[in-house]
Formats: sequence, C-alpha cells, structure tokens
Amino acid sequence: MPKTYTFSSESVTEGHPDKVCDHISDAILDEFLRQDPESRVAVETLVSTDFVTVAGEVTSKGKFDIEKVVRDTIAEIGYDNPALKFDAKTCEVVVKIDPQSPNISQGVTVSQTQEEQGAGDQGLMFGYATNETDEFMPLPISLAHKLTKKLADVRKSKELAWVRPDGKSQVSVTYVDDKPQRVETVVISTQHDPDISNEEIRKQIIDKVIKPVCGNWWHDDIVIHVNPTGKFEIGGPHGDAGLTGRKIIVDSYGGMGRHGGGAFSGKDPSKVDRSACYMCRYVAKNLVAAGLADRCEVQIAYAIGVCQPLSLMVNTFETNKIPEEKIEKILNSHFDMKPASIVSHLDLKRPIYKKTAGYGHFGRNESEFTWEKIDKAEDLRKAAGL
Repeated sequence: MPKTYTFSSESVTEGHPDKVCDHISDAILDEFLRQDPESRVAVETLVSTDFVTVAGEVTSKGKFDIEKVVRDTIAEIGYDNPALKFDAKTCEVVVKIDPQSPNISQGVTVSQTQEEQGAGDQGLMFGYATNETDEFMPLPISLAHKLTKKLADVRKSKELAWVRPDGKSQVSVTYVDDKPQRVETVVISTQHDPDISNEEIRKQIIDKVIKPVCGNWWHDDIVIHVNPTGKFEIGGPHGDAGLTGRKIIVDSYGGMGRHGGGAFSGKDPSKVDRSACYMCRYVAKNLVAAGLADRCEVQIAYAIGVCQPLSLMVNTFETNKIPEEKIEKILNSHFDMKPASIVSHLDLKRPIYKKTAGYGHFGRNESEFTWEKIDKAEDLRKAAGL
C-alpha cells in the first residue's frame, strides 16, 4: 500500500519584518568581518513602526558607523517611502553593543590554557539533503523560496510596480512513498499599493510569479490563494514587529529536516549554531550526491569550549545503499567536525552572510555558499565501494 501524504513549507520575502532584522544583523556582521576576520559578533535586531534597535555583544578591531549600515540595508530592501511608515531615511535607530563576555571568549580563543578553539556554545545542529530536486532540497521549501524571490524580483524590476516589500509564500506538495508527485496548493500574500483590485492582483501574481516558478510542476488544478484576507496594504515593520532569528524553519528545510533551535543571522562562525549547521548540510549533501542514500539527515552536538563533538548521528530514512554504521565511519574519516576545522574548510571568516539572510541558507548555487559544494562526493562514493 503506497504511503501518501501532503507536506507544506513556507518562505517570506526580504521585506518581511523578521527578515528585515536578519538582513540588518548579517549586514553588521559582514562589516565587522570585512575589517577584522577574527571578529566575535552576536547581534540582534528589533524593528517596529519607524523604529530599529540593534543590540548584542561584539569584540572586534572593526570600527564603522553601525547606524549607516542599518539605514543602507533598509533602503536596499526597499523601505524608502515614508508612506510605508518604515523609512530608511527617517526611522529612529538605537544601537546598544557591548563586548563579548570574557567567560565565553576563553572557550573559543586559542591561548596557553586553550590549545584549540572550542565550540562557542552548547547545542545540537542538523543538516539535511534529499535527491528529490536538483538543489538537493525538499520540493516544498525549494518552490516556496523561488516564489518569494520572484516576488521580490518583479517588485524591484518594476514589472509589477504595485508590489510592496512584505510578502509570503506557502507550497503544499503531495508525496507518494516519500517522492514528490504533485503540487496541490500555492499561497501568496503580497503587500500592495492601495490602487489595485484584488482581481488584478490575483491575475498578475499567477501569470508573472506562480506559473513561471512552478514550471513543469504547474497544472490547472492547483488550488491558489492570493492575499486571502482581501487586503494587504499595511505591512512590513509597521504591520508587525520583527526580530532576528524568528524564521529558522524558513532559513533551513521548511520543516522537512529537523532543527536544533539556534538561529543563524547576526552570529560569527565561532558560533556553532551557524557554522555546524552549514557543515552538517555540507556532509548530508555530499553523502546524497555520492549516492550513499536518497535522503540524509546529520545531527551533531557540542559543549561550550570543547572542540570535539559530543555526538554525531546519520539518519538515512531507510534509503541507504550501504549500512548506516559504515556511512558514519566514512563520514568520520572524511570530515573534521571540530569548530576550527569547519571554519577553515568552509572559509567562513568572510563577509558573506547578508546574502544568506533572504531566501534560505541552503540550496543556493552561489560561490559564497561553500557548504553547498559537492566536492567530496566522488571520494565518498569510492570509500563506499559504489
């Protein structure tokens, strides 16, 4: 009897209040790393109506105008109109940054008493990959991200000049025996100018956004909801307050793969919340690309100040081509999961993070996203005897 179920994932645009915060936090992180690659950064952002506050802990040789970075980032997203009641030029910006705690620093800084960089905190991290899409990502989150990215593209190009920065997508996909078969439902909510009808919004979103993105997955029976409340003029931080780190499922696998709970944005790579999640994705993607499994989830755990992982687990959901015990041995012999090794191998002390803040940290074939490379796949295949 085939196992049939429907799975849904969502994405949000860069103008969503929480994503505005992620972009600001990562833009600040990037500037510190640009000036000082050894920077220790943990920056959180909160936004509301014409108001931004940035707070956190930073130890760095970098010196710059944080308020300018905040305003430039807001303008780049598209909040440059006073009518939106969140404007890059006029919003109030409050900055409260303190140095990193010395109690944390002593665990992640190499010294006479600390021979090797330890983890920046305790925690558990996951990475996931599946061969159901070319990006080795689950189809629902892959399509959801492409929809929100397309929504931003048609706004910025003025192809749909009435679109405003805030927006969301949601995609429901039917699976049979864990393989995607059909897109069932697409939801698009987009902030818009007041002088356009709901009927015109729906027509243009279907023609200019949904159909091009769905491609071969398009069929005439897809259930489509566009702005289902009937109006979405008030949006962005004026409509809802936003915080850094509140879209961790959007940032990862749309709920298909598990999440350890730690957010990514605003954190330098000494924080394993970020760097170890990137490494686990790298491992899982290479294992699947090598043909060792159709699906793979990797979990790792750390203690603060300790360089060796506490645990490492591989779950292939019974899609493994060789025993999972052998896969774990191959993993241990081909990947160094200590924090300093992760940062070095993935070259993470670079100002690359603002780009990750929108449309997912995974499944992106861009040069900065080193954790998306499948450069270990051939070695893993040989080690497995495939």
